[in-house]
Amino acid sequence: MEAEGADGASGGAEAALSCFSFNQDCTSLAIGTKAGYKLFSLSSVEQLDHVHGSNDTPDVYIVERLFSSSLVVVVSHTKPRQMNVYHFKKGTEICNYSYSGNILAIRLNRQRLLVCLEESIYIHNIKDMKLLKTILDIPANPTGLCALSINHSNSYVAYPGSLTTGEIVLYDGHSLKPVCTIAAHEGTLAAIAFNSSGSRLASASEKGTVIRVFSVPDGQKLYEFRRGMKSRPEEPSTWTGYMGKMFLAASSYLPTQVSDMMNQDRAFATGRLGFSGHRNICTLATIQKLPRLLVVSSSGHLYVYNLDPQDGGDCVLIKTHSLLGSGTSEENKENDLRPPLPQSYAATVARPSASAASTVPGYSEDGGALRGEVIPEHEFATGPVCLDDENEFPPITSCRGDQQDKATPS
Repeated sequence: MEAEGADGASGGAEAALSCFSFNQDCTSLAIGTKAGYKLFSLSSVEQLDHVHGSNDTPDVYIVERLFSSSLVVVVSHTKPRQMNVYHFKKGTEICNYSYSGNILAIRLNRQRLLVCLEESIYIHNIKDMKLLKTILDIPANPTGLCALSINHSNSYVAYPGSLTTGEIVLYDGHSLKPVCTIAAHEGTLAAIAFNSSGSRLASASEKGTVIRVFSVPDGQKLYEFRRGMKSRPEEPSTWTGYMGKMFLAASSYLPTQVSDMMNQDRAFATGRLGFSGHRNICTLATIQKLPRLLVVSSSGHLYVYNLDPQDGGDCVLIKTHSLLGSGTSEENKENDLRPPLPQSYAATVARPSASAASTVPGYSEDGGALRGEVIPEHEFATGPVCLDDENEFPPITSCRGDQQDKATPS
């Protein structure tokens, strides 16, 4: 699951951000505030590029961007049952839809737009925003927990099959048919997420001690990971946000002998936060050809860590960006006070170096394939949605819809 910043509070700290999410390939960050929303590009460690901002819609609690396109979906507390789809470069509303209940989550890929309510899920065709399917009478899902594969060739959907147990329903969003049910955990689900190709599904329960990985579409359990160190205190509410997306992205960087460490009571790598009491989300992204751990906090900051894909260990915090105001960044002062690190991968890339990226084995212009791993073709595809010129999809039309548990727009 791409754990959303709007999911559940933790601690008593006042949140500067009402929501925050990475886009599908983790190249962009969207944040929502009481004033509106902002979009940032994540192409550089040193510079945080402010792509777009809008104060036209106040009190935003959901904002999702489609890859690096101009399509952005916004939901506000002022109209929690209405989804607004915008072309932000043209300042144009593509369409809006109203539903029978409050919108809890939005998921996007290049073929489908998923709207999750507490007891129903709506699947739209993103080319024309037509409603294709309504999944009714799902078990109560008060947090809007759901996942959509970013691979538009299958568009698998996953959502809880029970309010009390960790059952997962797998649905084919392309053929619009149910696939299977997975008995993933004994306790209530807290996080679910697909890998980039949609061939794996990871899950965790509210207990927060085990991450299980299943094959898709047959639902067979492949791996089991244990959370962190045994001595680490339980923080189920913050862990949901922190671990929800981290594992699936990490699978692209771990060594091929990953099966050797599946059941060990330790983490491959650890990112340590210098604060508590805030909601957080994280992801692993390739920035400037190197793997980075990105953590966003509800306090309004983005933390960038270096990750050693070979040996793991402690991730090195190298940059802190402010997401509020002018979007200026601040150096991590604590690192300057620490004793010198050994000459490891993490220590080397923590220092600015023109040659660092080119000297790390396995990382190249092909998108960061490790040890000759083949990058799935769909990740390089332009896809059916292109929002940069007058011939783009979806068309800029003034469409409206009221989705009252029906399979077609009114």
